[in-house]
Amino acid sequence: MNITNKTVLVTGGGSGIGYATAKFLSEKGNKVIISGRNAEKLEKAAKEIGLNYIVCDVTDGDSVKALVSKLEADYSDLSVLINNAGVGFVYKLGEGANAVEKSRQEFETNYFAPVRLIESLLPLLKKQPEAAIVNITSNSAFHPLVVLPTYSDAKAALHSHSVALRLTLSSDTNIKIFEVMPSLINTDATKDMGGEQHGLPPEVAAEDIYNGITEDRYDIFVGEADQQYADYFANPQAAIAKFNQGLY
Repeated sequence: MNITNKTVLVTGGGSGIGYATAKFLSEKGNKVIISGRNAEKLEKAAKEIGLNYIVCDVTDGDSVKALVSKLEADYSDLSVLINNAGVGFVYKLGEGANAVEKSRQEFETNYFAPVRLIESLLPLLKKQPEAAIVNITSNSAFHPLVVLPTYSDAKAALHSHSVALRLTLSSDTNIKIFEVMPSLINTDATKDMGGEQHGLPPEVAAEDIYNGITEDRYDIFVGEADQQYADYFANPQAAIAKFNQGLY
């Protein structure tokens, strides 16, 4: 898919992978809009990159309706949606873990929000000659990380949704569904997981996303995720044990 001169929305675009991807795509000649909950962070990022932003809490239905209305009115040529906004809690399952409340927040942001936004924007995306939906999941989407247990659950759910959506839309639309599965990336959100010491720069993910879309690779692996995926399907138990070595 050609991703030049496209209008692109990146959720969670104020920092991390979202910021790096918005910057990279803008430099490739695309009109990029970033969204997020933090107006101050968005404004700063938009000024640095030189693009527009829309404040939106993707977990709030009314906020999403306002976002969609704004896009329909001012960006009617929107053809790429990148669902990047996410949240994760570092903890282990067990007595007193409060997993229900943690997982509720994670699913609201990491699963229900992209599902809602995709469905809301389908009428607009269907109008374009070619369009794409890019869901950022994780290497934990295909095997769980015990210190991110319910985050892994939510990303696995979004992975499954992406596959079903790809098959469904392939029959009667020009919308392509891409899934991005990064390994550890150095962002503010991964500091508690060793992101600063062991994570890849978010710019690596941004370039991989761009290349994956242009090459029509619907499964886009970043960093070690490609090998981890192959290892998992070769020997699931061994791959999961390796992935969680020293964590349980």
